[in-house]
Formats: sequence, structure tokens, C-alpha cells
Amino acid sequence: MRISSVQNNLYSFKSAPKNNDKNPISQTGEKALLVKGTFVAGLGLGARLLFEIFDSNFVFDTLGNEAEKINKKTNKGLSQNKKFLTGLGIWAGLIMMFIGGFATLYTLFMTPKIKYQGKVNAFQKSKDMDVYIKGNKAEKEILTQMNEKAKSADDNEKAKLKEQYIQMQTAKNRVPEFIKLKK
Repeated sequence: MRISSVQNNLYSFKSAPKNNDKNPISQTGEKALLVKGTFVAGLGLGARLLFEIFDSNFVFDTLGNEAEKINKKTNKGLSQNKKFLTGLGIWAGLIMMFIGGFATLYTLFMTPKIKYQGKVNAFQKSKDMDVYIKGNKAEKEILTQMNEKAKSADDNEKAKLKEQYIQMQTAKNRVPEFIKLKK
């Protein structure tokens, strides 16, 4: 059974080991997911740091003055409205530069944890996926055997096969929790 949502995400970065070609889970994909999450968390922490630790004077006055200096040096001869808009853009850029720099430092600080947690997550998800894949193979084999038997069965045997098929559907192999199926 092909699971498209797993094959189209970050797990397909690196091929799985040779003995398990159908398992799409990799350490590289897990680490990439953790780096992305850590960077987003760093962005939030950087914004909070900028607006809570430093008072509004730093954010508005100091960064505003620096933005004004940069604007005067680079944008000579513009109208007043364009100077204001470019100054506002420079001010926002300085804020984003601070927040992005903090997020990068936070991500670099968390790198050892990301490497370890990526290995642990990849191992656990790989084992869950192995169980799922093997369960699907077994289910497919049983259903194939039931289909072959149904071709040459009488009415009593067909009723028994129908009951067994219903039991198979109720005991269907569960999809691992980390997979988001598309509906």
C-alpha cells in the first residue's frame, strides 16, 4: 500500500537502508523537521526578547534613528512619502534582522539536542512504520488467499469467507499516528 503523504514530505530526503527500501523514514528528514520547529520557536523567543526585555524606547527610538540614518544615506532625492515608506521598511528590516539572528543563534545552540532527538524519533517512527508495512503485506496475502478460495467455493464456504472478511476489516492495520492522511 502506498502512502502518498509520507512519500511527499521531508522523510524522502535520504533513502532508507537497503534492507528496508519501502520504509520512508530517515534521520535526515526527522532532523530537518526539528530544525524547522526550533527555528520557528527561536523567532518567537527573539520577538518576545525584543519587545519585552528592551523597553519601547529601544525599539522605536533607537531603531527608528538608525533606520533614518540608513534612509538618508541611501535614498537621496526621494519624495517625503517615499522616504517615509522606505524608512518604515528599513525599520521593519532591522527588527526582523534582530529576531532572525536570535532565531539562528537559538537553533545553533539547540543543535546537539536536535541531532539526538532526530535519531530517537527516526528510530521510533521507523519501527512503527516497519510494523505497519509488514501488517499490510500480511493483510494483502490473507485477502489474496481468501479471494482465490472464494472463486471455487460453494454457498456455505462463501458465507464463512464473508464473515472472515468482515472480521479482517474490523481488525484492519492501524496507520501510525505521525502520518497525516489526505482526505
